Amino acid sequence: MPPAAWQRPGLGDWDVRALVGHTSRSLSTVSSYLRTTAEHEDITTPQEYYARVTPSALGIDPAAVAERGRQAGVALGDDPAAAVDALMANALRDVQAVDDPLIEVIGGLGIRLHTYLPTRVFELAVHGLDIARAVDIPFSLPPDVLSEAAVLATRVAVTTGQGAPVLLALTGRAGLPPSFSVV
Repeated sequence: MPPAAWQRPGLGDWDVRALVGHTSRSLSTVSSYLRTTAEHEDITTPQEYYARVTPSALGIDPAAVAERGRQAGVALGDDPAAAVDALMANALRDVQAVDDPLIEVIGGLGIRLHTYLPTRVFELAVHGLDIARAVDIPFSLPPDVLSEAAVLATRVAVTTGQGAPVLLALTGRAGLPPSFSVV
């Protein structure tokens, strides 16, 4: 990516570097959460994760989320691509070293690793598309990743009471309002 692209608008308040930083947290949180142990399982499905682990549900200031993305972008250093590659290698190594532990995620909630990992794939898929759009490069998700992400988005919509509008939109019967999001 050209060096100047890192300062382009990324998503919302983020430039591309902050967006990539935020996205990289989908990898770093896997490794850091694997060093935790939850006392009980609070979240049993990936869609429940998205219903319960939101800034509004946890009382987190959205500005704090934006700042974490900016700080994560800075932490990627002079070679962000190599830093992301290292985070990926660490996350894969850490996942391969365990079975299915009960981990603690943001908000102190417990979730099984096998339930948490689809949320990370979802984040990487959606933000991968965001990054590609921001830097105007062609990017296609593998069909299995796209399918899993789309199914999870639909399940989140149903879980959060937005299933009917999403179904109507997907079948061409109605549009969704601007800025509509299931996450």
